[in-house]
Amino acid sequence: MISKTCGYGIRGVVYLAAKSVDGKKIGIHEIAENLDVPQHFMGKVLQELVRKGVIQSIKGPNGGFFVKNETLKLPLITIVEAIDGLGVLKKCYLGREECSQRNPCPLHEQFDESRNKIFETFKTKTVEDLMSEVLDGKVFLNNKKLT
Repeated sequence: MISKTCGYGIRGVVYLAAKSVDGKKIGIHEIAENLDVPQHFMGKVLQELVRKGVIQSIKGPNGGFFVKNETLKLPLITIVEAIDGLGVLKKCYLGREECSQRNPCPLHEQFDESRNKIFETFKTKTVEDLMSEVLDGKVFLNNKKLT
């Protein structure tokens, strides 16, 4: 449903939320290394999220990326919209330009309900929800527990 870039963005924001709640700035090297994502690519993703106002950054030797408390309350759909746009959640599974109740593809009816549930999940789950589950050790941003 969402792009790999968007998945990296969500993981990056959740990582920052978990690591920068006390105002600490996190460098791109640490983020990329802990999430096992190419540093250059992760940097581009996070810079786009800075431009869209989802996260913040400060340049310089004591700089890095961080989140404000308001970021914790953001629904994940905000990150999806900033990176992929909302159209990604409405795409036809068979790649048709137009797929709707009036002009359905052969799989439209079967996938419409699941697509709506996915959309609802992104609208209701917040950065804080995911951060809490990661910090509790219930879920993982990578193949290892966040330390």
